[in-house]
This record gives sequence, structure tokens and C-alpha cells, in this order.
Amino acid sequence: MDQTAFQQPPGLPRRTVLRAAGAASALLGLSACRAAVDEDASAAARPGTSGAPSPRRGGTLALATPVDFTPSLLFAQSSMSLPQRLLFNTLTRYDDSLRPQPELATGWQSAADGKAITLKLREGVTFHDGRPFTADDVIFAVKNLQNPLRAAQLRSTAVAISGFEKRGDHEIVLKLAHPVSNLFDLFEFMIITDRNSVEDAVSGKRLIGTGPFTFQQWNPGSQLSFARNDHYWLPDRPYLDAVELRIIPQADSLLSSLRTGQTQLTYGLSGQDVAHLKGNPQFRIKEYATGAGAVYLGVNVTADPVRNKLVRQALAWAVDRERIVRQALGGYGLASAAPWPASSPAYTEANAKHYGHDPAKARALLKSAGVTGLDLPLLYASNPGGAAIAQMLQYDLQQVGVRTTLEPTDPATAQKRLISQTMPALWTTSHGFAQVHPSTLAVSAYPFNEAKNTSKFRSAAYTEAVQRAWQRTDSDSAAARAAYQRISDILLDEAFLIDLAVLASLEVSGTSVHGPTLNKFSYLNLDNAYLA
Repeated sequence: MDQTAFQQPPGLPRRTVLRAAGAASALLGLSACRAAVDEDASAAARPGTSGAPSPRRGGTLALATPVDFTPSLLFAQSSMSLPQRLLFNTLTRYDDSLRPQPELATGWQSAADGKAITLKLREGVTFHDGRPFTADDVIFAVKNLQNPLRAAQLRSTAVAISGFEKRGDHEIVLKLAHPVSNLFDLFEFMIITDRNSVEDAVSGKRLIGTGPFTFQQWNPGSQLSFARNDHYWLPDRPYLDAVELRIIPQADSLLSSLRTGQTQLTYGLSGQDVAHLKGNPQFRIKEYATGAGAVYLGVNVTADPVRNKLVRQALAWAVDRERIVRQALGGYGLASAAPWPASSPAYTEANAKHYGHDPAKARALLKSAGVTGLDLPLLYASNPGGAAIAQMLQYDLQQVGVRTTLEPTDPATAQKRLISQTMPALWTTSHGFAQVHPSTLAVSAYPFNEAKNTSKFRSAAYTEAVQRAWQRTDSDSAAARAAYQRISDILLDEAFLIDLAVLASLEVSGTSVHGPTLNKFSYLNLDNAYLA
């Protein structure tokens, strides 16, 4: 098969096409694709190449997190998703430039019209119970996300897959009802679970995947235990014998556990807490360029008087984003009125600065709307930094005549209320999904979903803009960027979600910890992690 026969995956720039073209092969050239990409992937993942000590096998990594595992949200991305990649693999993973790399899919070829993609699957992979991984498991994973009973943000993209054609156990064609620009977001998001025990998984009884560790025990509110998978498909991995994930809700206690060596790694500290560790030789601090989502002020547009767009815009002008980054986030993060991190193709500085801190303008808009004496509930998720941000919002809004009553809520309950659309007039928490393809935010994230969002906002113009950005085969053209800008324009004008700051994704580890990484959905990858 010659080089021109390789098709570009939907929504990806041409430079991301697999680099195996030119090698003759059966199976539409997918075997050659696999060989070339696997070599690149293994080279990129090779540990011990940046001045770090050579990998050492053995040891137990103690990982601290402020939020407990919630089995019912297994297929949703949330602050509880950190351990997903310990147990489960995905089809592909992005590199730092949003180029897909192989995981359980080793090669792929897209149809020219973007309405089908052929996947070559990794051979020799088994689930933790010994059952071989096959194309049937991919079919199950897609249908599982299509199930409306599952809480899963990328359901819209999964539903666009309208058919399957198996070509043996390790090749499958996914047929799409229409092109989607974020198909590889789905492939990185969608964990491959054992189809025979999925109901046990969502109840927390048994968690069976193909990942580097096996599930041992869950003590709710205390810890999860994982042991090395001796039959993992990646040769000689993982290095660690075990992982203990300890639930430590209080930031002070979590910091203390790190300082005393009781835990060695966390992603659960706010920038404000991490700032206290700067310059301490006992720790390494790593900031991921794509961010960790964003904090925002949500508005239920069915509540009075925030159903009025002028009132919502007034709230957007009232908040001091720079102060939130400086004080609540410890200087880590990007003050922004738009959801996009600087790495996103949808990011522009103009969008980020659309709403400055202008209390006078906020008061003028409230006066224009005929609104005085506002007193509104403000729910917030009581995770690290959540209370500080809620208190700053309360102060800023009070300066323009809007009183708020704070309602602290545990993160799991806040997430469930977000999904069930039962939020009060105002709430503040964080959202994800702006760090991947821009259309994913608006078709998948609960706060932004054009078809059904937490704010209960509906708009034909918003739906049209989102669908135009989503149902396309290019992602980096002038037309694509114009489509993203149209989404930003509507978000900023309607202000049903008022973005405050793009969060920094912060990893804090002891100096003995090497090699952990996060994927774009904050699943922790410990394939190459070791203690030295």
C-alpha cells in the first residue's frame, strides 16, 4: 500500500497520521502502522532518559487523594477518576501535542469521508481474570457508553458510532452516522472494562481490566489497594509491586502525610497549598501544560433573576479573576473568562480577557436590569481550594450588591447534582474537557452540553455552533477555528457559565518517585513509575 492510501483520522491535522505509510502490508497497511508507531511510543515512554536514576523494580507507592472512589461514576470523568488507568487501558492516548499514540489500538485508518475508522487491536492482551482482549470488548465499551443509564460525558460521540464490522479478533471497523472531530478524545476517555463483570464494577465489588495493576480492596473513606499485574502486555512493566491510594480529605492532613513520608505522590492539592512547598528540596512540583480544567461560577438560568442575561453578565464583570489566581490558587493557573487553556486551538487572549474586574459596570448592568437586593444561594464543592474560591466570589458579589449564602457540599454529591441538573441559582466548582478537542467541551461536559446542561440553558444558535464544530473532519483549519470562536462568543455573551480561571494541573511527589504521568482526562499512568 502506498503512502497516499493512508487516510487522515477525523479532526486531526495531517501531521498526526501514523508514520508507517510507504510500507506494503495487508490489512490496509495497519500492521505497518503499528510497527512504526509502537516504536515511537516506546521510545517516548522510555524511563531513565532525563538524568533520573535507572528504574528499580519493587516497592509500594503511597498515593494521596482528597476524594474517595465513587463506583457509580466509573465511566464519567471527575475528580474521582485518578485511579482509572491503574486498572484499565484505553484504545489510544494523546501526546503533549494532542497527537494520538497507540495503547490497545496499535494502528488506525480513517475513511476519506470521516464516516468509518478501522482499528488494528493489540494482540496478546488479557484481562486480569485471564480472558483475552478482542474486538468484542471494543464493541462492548462503545455500547456501554451509549447506554443512557451510564454517567458518561462522551456519550454523544459514542452514539455517533452506528455500526461495527469485525475482521477477526484484532481488527474492527467502527462506522459513524456522521463525521466527528473528537473521535480520539473518545478513544482516550473510554476505559476498556471486562464485559462479564461490569455491574460488579459500578458497585465497587470487582474491577477487572487489562491495566498494569489489579484491584485488591476498597475501604470506603479510607483507601484503595492495587497489586502488580504480572501478565501486563507491556514487557517488564509495571516496576512497582503495589499502589496504595489513601483518601485524605483535609488539605492540612494531606500535606502532613507528604511531609512525613506517609504518602509520596498527590494531584489533590490546590495551588495555594502547593505554593507552600516551593523551594523545598524534599519535593518535586510538576505543572502539566494543558491544565486541569477550570474553576467557574455556574448559573441556573431558570432561577429568578439570573434568567436575565444582563444579570449574568453583571456577575461576570463583578469577579476579580486575577485575585482568585493569586490568592486561592497560589499563583498557579490562568485568569480567564473563557474555558480554554493556552494549549487549546480555541484559545485567544481576547476571549480570556473578555470580562475584566469592573464592579462599576456590574452595578450599572444590575440597575439596567431593574434588580436590587439580591440574595442567592451559592453551592460549592468542599474540595481543596473550593471554600477559598467561594468566599472570594461571595465578597466580590457583595461589592456590587449581590448577597450570597454559601452551601458547602461534598464533591461526590456536587457531581451528582451537576449531572442531575439540580443545582441552585449559583454554584462554583471546576470543569474539564477544554484541554482536548474544543467540540468535546460543548457536546460532552455536563455544564456546557448543548443538548442538556446543568444551567438548563437552551439556544438554537448554540446548538448550531456546537454541531458545526463537532461534525467535521478538520480541526486546525481557518474554518475550524472560526467554528470554535463562534462557541466562545456565545458562551461569553450568554454567561450561563462564568469561567474564572484555568487551573494548573499540579503533581507533587517525593524525590524518590519517578515516572508518573497523567493523560488528558487526568487518569494516572504508572506504567513506567518507580521508586529510587
